[in-house]
Parts: sequence; structure tokens; C-alpha cells
Amino acid sequence: MFLLIASCPAVMATYGNSNSTAQANSLGKIKHIVVLMLENRSFDNLLGKLYPKSDQFDGLSGEEENVFVNEGISRGIKVWNTLDGQGESTIIPSPNPAELFSDINEQLFGENPPPTNTTPTMSGFVQNYFSSAQSAVPDPIMHYYVPEQVPILSELAKNYAVCDAWFASAPCQTWPNRFFLHTATAGGYENNSPYHFPYEMPTIFTRFNELGRENGWKIYYHDFPQSAVLSDLWAYHDQMQEYSQFKADAASGSLPSYSFIEPRYYAELDFPNDQHPPHDIRFGEELIADVYNTLQSSPTWTSTLLIIIYDEHGGCYDHVAPPKAIPPEAPKSNQVFLFDRYGVRIPAVVISPYIQAGTVFRALPGSQPFDHTSVISTIRRCFDLGEPFTERDRNAPDISSLLTLPDDQLNLGKPLVLPAVDRVPEELAELKASELSDLQKSLHTIAVHLPNWEKADEGIWKEAVKELTQLIDEVLPDELGTCAETSSYVQDKLKAFLAPVKK
Repeated sequence: MFLLIASCPAVMATYGNSNSTAQANSLGKIKHIVVLMLENRSFDNLLGKLYPKSDQFDGLSGEEENVFVNEGISRGIKVWNTLDGQGESTIIPSPNPAELFSDINEQLFGENPPPTNTTPTMSGFVQNYFSSAQSAVPDPIMHYYVPEQVPILSELAKNYAVCDAWFASAPCQTWPNRFFLHTATAGGYENNSPYHFPYEMPTIFTRFNELGRENGWKIYYHDFPQSAVLSDLWAYHDQMQEYSQFKADAASGSLPSYSFIEPRYYAELDFPNDQHPPHDIRFGEELIADVYNTLQSSPTWTSTLLIIIYDEHGGCYDHVAPPKAIPPEAPKSNQVFLFDRYGVRIPAVVISPYIQAGTVFRALPGSQPFDHTSVISTIRRCFDLGEPFTERDRNAPDISSLLTLPDDQLNLGKPLVLPAVDRVPEELAELKASELSDLQKSLHTIAVHLPNWEKADEGIWKEAVKELTQLIDEVLPDELGTCAETSSYVQDKLKAFLAPVKK
């Protein structure tokens, strides 16, 4: 069952419970689930001012602060905003915050390692940013955006549903949290590196293949799919396709059951649109609008569910302490972290014609909150894909309770118009010549380890994926090139990986 609670104007709170038969049946309306995962933003950073702070919406009051101590002098730094919608205000925080497991512990608890059995104080963001990001000033990490500065995400959140208690699956960086989205576990790895190829965790994608479901899934990418790190997907590399194919599939009504969309991570032919700090958030807004508009005009719109989420907070401030979590499985003997805590809140917007406008939702009090494994939980139940992968998705709430509107009262929405963002050639050239972020370096590492199918015996890629790791004949160089040079390299490696598909 779900409970509707009296609330402030235009906002209602839906507390989801995935055990209800009525809610499970509501997923029968959905034939296509589309997930767009962007990069490194906290809930407070992008949506903390979506509505006024209240019991029904846990946003920012404007009084939240961290204490900064430097050379024996301390001062409080409150959350803040600049209404300038152009230029430098759209790339805050800059430089890029740190996001290692140790950094996140310091951000949450004010120290690393954290005290045992204590609630995060959310007090160490500015101190960690100043020290680890080598920022001249700590203030950028406390910056937030207002709806006028993120109009697309904000309008979709208001027109459909937003979760004010969706947590990253772990207080970790990109790879572990994306692993949770795809596999309901991080495999015991709390950071992107050191690397542990091949990553063999079973994925929600290949569950479709194992059950013989035709047109079960596709991964649509812009320049490189981070999901290719999972060797479970290597035998199905033909189901990784460029973003332009997503638009074509949607227009023709031939989207798969599950579509996963990855943004542009590098600067080469265009600006990155992943919203990873300090990338300009306006290009991510363009992507969000394009995904939504593509689906809203599709012949399958009324049977489509779109989920927009972020992998992790990326160091950006949030005031809500992450709760304890159910570990996905028993720990390995050398495991550093038990994965018994969630990461920081991230923006999560859910869109479907069956969702009432102005919905704010969170899990029932006392139950597990929404996290990335809620996506797996929803997909499994929607498409009858069998048993849970781990204890985490076994207990994760799904989002079926949001699908409440009857067929004759659908919230069909309308196309969104985003003012064109100036693509300043000098700014793109600067990005192309820039040094790589940790995320971009990690994507390069994946590219190095992708199998080259042209060196494989015929059929080996279907029958013995593990043997393909022996075909890797490159090592990581001591020094990497510029963003543009690395982008060109990883795309060449991707083309070799996809070569049998292109033939």
C-alpha cells in the first residue's frame, strides 16, 4: 500500500512499499524502462531549492553550514547561490572535488577512518575540499543551484515525481555505484582503483538474455560506455549502441524493455554533458531535455518509465546523513568496507504518464530507502526476471507506487524547450587540451582492457568470454595525453571492441 499525506501546495508525499500486490500490478502498464545516469551531484546541489523546506520536502533552509578551520582561524560557511546563469556559475564546484572512499568518509564524519557506530555529521565537506581538491577557497563545495538555473531537471521533477531520500548505494566513487545499478553489488571494491579486471558480477542486462527475452536491453552511449567494464556484457556487445540509435529506436517504437543511457564524458567533438564537476551543467540539461522530448514524442510514450539519477554526490555538499544499509553479500577476506552504509543523497526524478504531477516520494519509515538497486528491483518485477541478485536489491523498494493515474487521466506532458547554450570554441578547445579527471582516466583503463575481437578465434567471444582477457596486449602508459587525445584513443578501442557488430 501507499500513503498520501497532506502537504504544501503542489507537493504530495508518496511513501512507497514494494510488497503491495496492487503496486506490483501497476508495473504491468510499463513496457519500456529508460534510465539516464549522470555524474557526481548531490541532491542539495541540484534540487535542494526545488520546493521550500518542509516535512514533505527535505530540501535546504539556507542555514546549513560547515565550519572551516585554516591556520587556527575558523569560520562557518553556509550554503549559498549565485543567480548568474551564465559563465563560471554553471561550472561550480571548480576544481573537481575529491571522491575516494577516504575523502567521502571525511566529508560525512569530519574524519577518516570514521568513528564506529555513529551517525554521519555531514560536517567535513569544506575541510576536505580545501585540502584534497587543492582549492584556493573552500566555499564552492557549499554552492547550490536554484530551479531557474537547472530548469529542465526542475520542471520534470515538478511535473512528475522527485525522491528526496534516494541515496547513492555506497559512500564510494563512480565505478562502485554504477556497479550497484547494474549488478546490485560493488563486488567488494570501494574505489575505482586499484583495478581488478575482469569484473564478472552478473548483471540485470544479461538476465534478459538468460531468459530468452528478445529485445530485452540496450546500452546507448555518447563517446564511451563505462558499463563495458563488466565482462558479463562482452558476449552481448552488439547491444551497446550509439545515442543516435536511441533516438531512432524511440521514434520507431522499437525501444527494448530496458534502455540505459550514458552521457558524453570527454571533450572532443562537443562539450561533455555528464554534469561531472566542473563540466558545465547546461550541457547535461540539454541531454535531459533531449531524452525526455524523444520519449514524449515516441509512439510508446504511455507505456514508458524514465528514471533520471546520478551515480554519486561527487563531493558536493548535502545535509542529510546517509543511513545504514544491508550489505549485499558476505565480505571477502581482504575487503576494506562492508558496504553497510549508503552514500550521499543524489537527485532522482521519475517520469511516466501514470505519475501525478508534484509527487515527492520516499520509502516507508523503518524500511530500506531508495537507492540504485531500486532500479534493479523495479526492472525485475516489471519484466518478471526472477530472483534478486543480492540482499540489497532483495530489500530495495521499487517505484511502482508512483504509477497511480488511471488511463483516462494520463499526465502526458509536453515538449520541453531549453534555450540554446553557446558553444564557445575557445572553451571547447580549453577542455580538449585539459588534463584528465579521475573518471576520464578510469574510462581509459577500461578501454585498454577491452578485448580486440579481430584477434579472437571465430565464436570465442560467445563461448569463452573469460579467455578474451588473454587477448589484451596493451599496458597502461605512465602518462596520459590530453582530454581530446584520450577520447580519440578510447573511441578507437571501442570501435575495435564493436568491430564484429559493424561488419
